[in-house]
Amino acid sequence: MNNEKAVVVFSGGQDSTTCLFWAKEKFGDVIAISFDYNQKHKFELECAKDICKKHGIEHHILDLGLLNQLAPNSLTRVDIEVDKTAPKEGLPNSFVDGRNLLFFTFAAVFAKQRGINHIVTGVSQSDYSGYPDCRDVFIKSLNVTLNLSMDYEFEIHTPLMWIDKAATWKMADDLGVLHIVKNETLTCYNGIVGNGCGDCPACDLRKKGYLKFKEMK
Repeated sequence: MNNEKAVVVFSGGQDSTTCLFWAKEKFGDVIAISFDYNQKHKFELECAKDICKKHGIEHHILDLGLLNQLAPNSLTRVDIEVDKTAPKEGLPNSFVDGRNLLFFTFAAVFAKQRGINHIVTGVSQSDYSGYPDCRDVFIKSLNVTLNLSMDYEFEIHTPLMWIDKAATWKMADDLGVLHIVKNETLTCYNGIVGNGCGDCPACDLRKKGYLKFKEMK
């Protein structure tokens, strides 16, 4: 185990929760930060808060309400339904312009004030639904930019970058937190904890990954 501290960008969903416990194994101490951007389903923040409280993890929720004003989409507006299938052109309407850019930037500012160099995120290029801010090239580019902007050595860790949902379920199982990830996280675009609504793209991806994982066991 590394005795250094890490900041985990934490939504309370499957991926970030798996990464939270991955970070607990790898680092001496972790701090989780979540973001309130007036998302449609605030319950995800409650899930994040509950998981951290239950497992003794320091947790902070930062206000990013301006993002809601700047980037209206299906995750922030009740009158916009989430695309059930990917559009033939362009990005899904669940993509929030600038979200990860702002999340990781604020996470870096937060980390530097506490003398922390490590930032952990659950983004994945294998299962990124076409989101450009989940790509490895974006993370590497931003890592360099953050280091230059603050004259500080950050390292952004992406343990899920090259694995699919089945392998993410396996990672949770290997970490001994499969029951937590399966029952206490919120991935569903319709705000239903655990297995979710079963109908939205996020639930579909999660379920297919879980079934594939079960076949692998």
